[in-house]
Amino acid sequence: MDDNGSRTLDLDEFQKGLHDFGINSTDEEIKEIFKKFDKDSSGSIDFDEFLLTLRPPMSKARLALIDAAFKKLDKTGDGIITVNDMKGVYHAERHPKYISGEKTREDIFNQFLSNFEMRGHIDGKVTKEEFLNYYCGVSASIDNDAYFDLMMRNAWKL
Repeated sequence: MDDNGSRTLDLDEFQKGLHDFGINSTDEEIKEIFKKFDKDSSGSIDFDEFLLTLRPPMSKARLALIDAAFKKLDKTGDGIITVNDMKGVYHAERHPKYISGEKTREDIFNQFLSNFEMRGHIDGKVTKEEFLNYYCGVSASIDNDAYFDLMMRNAWKL
């Protein structure tokens, strides 16, 4: 959908993307929808915000698990997880690409950290919002609440 890789959608990309997904609205209807997403009237939509808007809502149980994991990692309680906080709990040596020798521990850890960064803003810190947004995306791909619960408990030893 983001044909030029800019992490934004202009009206043409938005329209083409909707048509590609089989949404056959009129040009006027698409323009109206586009205006709703273009919050700052810049003529473009932030791609990440667009995807966030489309995600289904999460259950209270899933939100509670995400909150518990974040609190466990946020050693100082300041709402930010540092690189050192994450290094203490993330084990790259279990990653298949480390085991195969394709990547170093540091490569795998940095790739893991990049999952939490929003709109390409890499600062080496994970805010609660970034953590929640990441797990909202994960949650959207897991239908079963029991599996999501198990995954979170195993990943963060909750």
